[in-house]
Amino acid sequence: MKQFISLLSLLLFFSLTSTAQKTCKVLVPALDSSYSGRCKKGLAHGKGFATGIDKYEGRFSHGLPDGKGTYTWSNGDVYEGKWKEGKRNGEGTLSLKMAGEDSIMSGLWENDKYLGPKPVAPKVLTKVSIDRYKFTRRAGVKDRVLIDFYQNGVKNTRITNLLINASNGQQCKLGQSIGYDFVEFPVRIKVHYTTKNKLGTSEYQAIFEFEITEPGDWLVLIHN
Repeated sequence: MKQFISLLSLLLFFSLTSTAQKTCKVLVPALDSSYSGRCKKGLAHGKGFATGIDKYEGRFSHGLPDGKGTYTWSNGDVYEGKWKEGKRNGEGTLSLKMAGEDSIMSGLWENDKYLGPKPVAPKVLTKVSIDRYKFTRRAGVKDRVLIDFYQNGVKNTRITNLLINASNGQQCKLGQSIGYDFVEFPVRIKVHYTTKNKLGTSEYQAIFEFEITEPGDWLVLIHN
């Protein structure tokens, strides 16, 4: 009797699961033939796999590709990367089949449009006695790099023996910020200075060397 009840329960479970999958919809017409995966309120939601004219494997949200996933078109084109509300958004790579050859578009996407390659982040080459740092590209038209020094949450005014060298540009000063104007990127900048510790009881040497590739008006914050 117990075996019969267990078998009945198992059949009921598979029946309910099958029914749930049939009523779980994908809201992309080219993917609406078959779906297997997680479901919420009748829509594909979570990790899943959908097929139709095309196929998609990855994350869904409310019936649409959303998150990381791979979409394969019927002609063999493949996009692997981030999605939002059924459109390519974020970082991803599109591999196209053109005249029998592969063509790759890798970088950033927004609302299904290719924006271009992903910007190269600034690279720290040397860091000695530096607590933390931050690079910010501001909404300016200048090709410039300015540097600010901080300690205990305020501008560090106890710096001495400051040496700063750049691979190109014209040294400039703006308030308490120091750096280089008329920069041609990529640029490499090395900063060497003496500063007191947070309690002001002793001095130490600090070195910070970095390289910025992307053009723009940059502000670099160095904390001791």
